[in-house]
Amino acid sequence: MELSKRVQNVSPSATLALSAKAKQLQKDGYDVKNLTAGEPNFNTPEHIKKAAIQAIQAGKSDFYTAALGIVELRKAIAKTTNAQYHTDYTFENVAVTVGGKFSLYAVSQTILDPGDEVLIPLPYWVSYSEQVKLAEGKPVFVLPETKSLKVTVAALEAKRTEKTKAVIINSPQNPSGVIYTRAELEAIGNWAVKNNIWLIADDMYNKLVYNGNSFVSLVELSEAIKQQTILINGFSKTYSMTGWRVGYTLAKKELIAKLGAVVGHATGNLSAVSQYAALAALEQDQACVEEMRQAYETRLNEIYPLVEKIPGFELTAKPEGAFYLFPNIQKALKATGFSDASSFADALLSEAFVAVVPGEAFGMPGHIRLSYATSLEDLREAIVRIEKVVEKYSK
Repeated sequence: MELSKRVQNVSPSATLALSAKAKQLQKDGYDVKNLTAGEPNFNTPEHIKKAAIQAIQAGKSDFYTAALGIVELRKAIAKTTNAQYHTDYTFENVAVTVGGKFSLYAVSQTILDPGDEVLIPLPYWVSYSEQVKLAEGKPVFVLPETKSLKVTVAALEAKRTEKTKAVIINSPQNPSGVIYTRAELEAIGNWAVKNNIWLIADDMYNKLVYNGNSFVSLVELSEAIKQQTILINGFSKTYSMTGWRVGYTLAKKELIAKLGAVVGHATGNLSAVSQYAALAALEQDQACVEEMRQAYETRLNEIYPLVEKIPGFELTAKPEGAFYLFPNIQKALKATGFSDASSFADALLSEAFVAVVPGEAFGMPGHIRLSYATSLEDLREAIVRIEKVVEKYSK
């Protein structure tokens, strides 16, 4: 029997495949510097783990919870969001899900009908397009400005049709680390309101901002824009809780109720113990967040000029957030004779044991993504190895 056409049309994750290959080489004894990771290299803070243990010992984690999460956690998410953005969300505006990735998937299933179009700015996180396809929607990619790697209203308007249902805005952006300014977001937000288009705000890296830059969320700009916005966030990046799989959505109560039906039939509640860990993350000491943020900032400030010096590597601007660099390597490819970023990445892994993600995975060939969510020692060595490969193949 044939598989569903929706599944046949969905691409496997290149990032996960490369990371798995790198990890296998490490198991085989090779000294691999893995820069593919989209997760912090810190352990979950101790007070969060202790809260989880206490929940287990108290029997709180032994049974199902409501599909959208325990009310205490939903209230805490609303309270935290309100304090940061001066909004007025209640727990009824919050859905807790099995990671931010499933929040995005459930949103696509909730708002899209077959043939609906979603505008996706390039470069984009690898799962956006595939989740739209799984909802029988159509991903429509929007080219950014070359220097800023951000889209303008003019670029969005050029791609808008009567079938356009939503636009995804990721800031700070994976893979480039750029942040949309307040003015840029207001322009996009007002355009979306005018044209009755959902704004899907992927704010997963909102706490990872560096060197005096600031983050603005769509939900804090105006009531009209907030009503049109579906905010996605989670605990993975801010609290180094990738393994706990806690994400959430904030939106209109009516949308959250419909999204609850998707969650209820797809996963039910996420692990109860993870919910109590997340509750502690929000309500207890936040010093750990700043400590990790400072560590990423230190790494960025040291490795950015080193990557800039690699022959043929170009960085249009210093990343402002997240934990990635996304250099344009087209000049390096031309000098070394590699046909594309994928073949260059293959050579880096097989010859220099450095794992990176080619830009093809993010819709922008001729780039590679390097994660600095690893130790400075490994980052320094990885950059030396990359430069040696470029020098070896340069004509």
